[in-house]
Amino acid sequence: PQQHYPAVMARGSHLAACVAAIAVASVISAAYAEVFFEERFDDGWEGRWVKSDWKKDENMAGDWIHTAGNWSGDPNDKGIQTNPDYRFFAISAQFPEFSNKDKTLVIQYSVKHEQKLDCGGAYLKLLSGDIDQKTFGGETNYSIMFGPDICGYSMKKVHAILYRRGKNHLIRKDVTCETDQLTHVYTFIIRSDMTYSIL
Repeated sequence: PQQHYPAVMARGSHLAACVAAIAVASVISAAYAEVFFEERFDDGWEGRWVKSDWKKDENMAGDWIHTAGNWSGDPNDKGIQTNPDYRFFAISAQFPEFSNKDKTLVIQYSVKHEQKLDCGGAYLKLLSGDIDQKTFGGETNYSIMFGPDICGYSMKKVHAILYRRGKNHLIRKDVTCETDQLTHVYTFIIRSDMTYSIL
């Protein structure tokens, strides 16, 4: 079967995004949910994720640090954090093919920007299985892109984009993202009746 990849992308000047947990689930009812992918970034996470070489030849590639970050309630509860500032970041993990036909799809993850951002994004992308994880970058095709984007005073929004048949389908309303230095959970719910919610 074809594999799929949840992929985390971050870009930024003055960016320290900490991604703590990622879950992709399909929900049939409130009592039953099939989880297709879940990551808690515990020991062994590096064996499940592939760090991309995107922007490495331009000396603009950043790295990922496994840390609880600042202001942690539990030093053992860790995520991955971008480092250093003013770089581009891409990382992906593989999971088996799934279908959410006639089901609700839920994509959820948490982000903590530990410092004030000048410009940066912390997107989650759902990629198809035919990509090279080592070269995954900003131009890599995706099925879903979701997450916060902050740039200056004018851009503070949550992107939710579906890609189908060569075209990006953006949501028609602005959803403001959080800009403080606390942890926030972002949830994208896509229902089989073609409706969605962003929490």
